[in-house]
Amino acid sequence: MSAQAQSLVQSVDWLAIAPPTIAAVVGLVVLVTDLFVGDNRKALLGWVSVAGLAASALMLLPLLDGDRSTFCLTGDADVCSYTADRFTLVIQFLVLGGALLAALLSMTALKDADKELPEGEFWFLLLSSAAGAALLPASRDLATLIVALEVASLPAFALVGIKHGDRKSSEAALKFFLSSVTATAVSLMGVSFVYASTGTLYLTEIATRIENVDDQLQTLAQAGVVLTLVGFAFKTAAVPFHFWVPDTYVGAPLPVAAYLSVVGKAVGFSGLILVTVIALPSYEDVWGPALAALAALTMTVGNVGALRQRSTRAYSAVRLLAWSSVGQAGYLLVPIAAAAYSEDSEKAIGSTVAYALMYAAVNLGAFAVAALVARTKPLNRVSDYRGLYASRPLAALIMGFFLLCLAGLPPGIIGLFAKVTVFSAAVDAGLGWLAVVMAVNVVIALFYYLQWTTLLFRSPEGEPETHRVPAPLTAAIALTAVLGIALSGAPQLILRFSDTGLF
Repeated sequence: MSAQAQSLVQSVDWLAIAPPTIAAVVGLVVLVTDLFVGDNRKALLGWVSVAGLAASALMLLPLLDGDRSTFCLTGDADVCSYTADRFTLVIQFLVLGGALLAALLSMTALKDADKELPEGEFWFLLLSSAAGAALLPASRDLATLIVALEVASLPAFALVGIKHGDRKSSEAALKFFLSSVTATAVSLMGVSFVYASTGTLYLTEIATRIENVDDQLQTLAQAGVVLTLVGFAFKTAAVPFHFWVPDTYVGAPLPVAAYLSVVGKAVGFSGLILVTVIALPSYEDVWGPALAALAALTMTVGNVGALRQRSTRAYSAVRLLAWSSVGQAGYLLVPIAAAAYSEDSEKAIGSTVAYALMYAAVNLGAFAVAALVARTKPLNRVSDYRGLYASRPLAALIMGFFLLCLAGLPPGIIGLFAKVTVFSAAVDAGLGWLAVVMAVNVVIALFYYLQWTTLLFRSPEGEPETHRVPAPLTAAIALTAVLGIALSGAPQLILRFSDTGLF
């Protein structure tokens, strides 16, 4: 082999890329197996998918001993397209853990749907999206980042609209698709501008070159920075790019809404962190104030939207969780904005990662209990939760705990701890006004979270309904409850994720 040919050969670190690769391969296995499995054995595909996601998550353990990189430039081993560092592993754990819990919820939903949802296609789409979501935090060049974003997003459109003949589901998928395609188009234009002005797609290379751009290309570089940020703001459901969220969550199958609320957010926020903190630190005077304003706007609109939900309206429980997730996105944006002003950017980013872990556990848990209630009350109104304690005391206690975690009240210590971490990131960065806005929003959120919590323990209207809970749904509720309670008992565990290893 000639020296020129050898220089083009890439050595692949298969262990580093194992987590997203296993999810993708199992997705293909499920798609092919679906062709040969009879209708009465389709449940097997669900268990294969759950096992595949569990295997992907377990493959994170061998990577804990140090940073690994692959797909590097042959002339410069420090410039790579894929890096499995601490930040990558924490986000991949969040993504794959969230997908695993969504898969457990999906097994019950698919069984209850009684063949209304195509099982083989559903599992293939979920695994494909999870593979893309796991690839994104490891991406260290803009091309891989955008491809990972689309691999995570495209199957999600189909998952939202997978209910055959359901007008609500089709409308939700269309809204989600149009907003996301617009975001991608804007991001791609921004990326092309950044590439044209710097001559590279690698994040670390962009960071050094964008500071010394020719005067003629200065405006092009600035436009590229702004457009790239706008694209990612769509993905994070930041206001004013949040309009698709409530209808999409209501129209989608409940496990898909749970998946989007956690994994979709993790994808958007990890991409935003990589672009701002690694690729564009020299433009912190542009993205810092922009993200601070977006954070204030997002948390306010989200919490006010949740406050306005009527408890007797159809699907009001899912709508409230949807608006609440927009408000939570505002809190998650605060430390990223603070990173622009803080001397310790890594600590600020660690606050976002810690908050995202808390939010993932308790929000998936809340959706799991919502899935339990929806089995007897398919309209899933907030008023349907009245007297849940009389029929299912354990489920009511767990739901109350999750809501208090989201509100940041004891005994949901982990929620309080995560909010204090984010609050202190804003104060340390000198963003006092943003800390005040956040404090006001936490008070607004207390009202609707406590209102829902008190409903759980009021006397029920009519006879309480009881039914057997399927094992996968029980497992999802139990896993999230154990995780939330364990973290509330030892909140210092979450501080270990403050060291993201990004710098």
